[in-house]
Amino acid sequence: MDPYKVIIRPVVTEKAVAMIENENKLTFIVDRRATKQDIKRAVEAMFDVKVEKVNTLITMRGEKKAYVKLKPEYSASEIAARIGLF
Repeated sequence: MDPYKVIIRPVVTEKAVAMIENENKLTFIVDRRATKQDIKRAVEAMFDVKVEKVNTLITMRGEKKAYVKLKPEYSASEIAARIGLF
């Protein structure tokens, strides 16, 4: 899948911001058909970082949410600032 079609939008909630600061994780709403590997490749391609782990869930609204943990040498705060979350 095209990386720009996999990631729909970032999630900006109190919990998501806390995860950025404390756990080095970014949260995105992604295409429902995207696999964890698709999400990993998309984040790595779009933001030039290395992904350690991807967790996904389907929300009550029927959207797919992805929690993307970055490798320790990359900062989720910097990526969030770059995409305008802060």
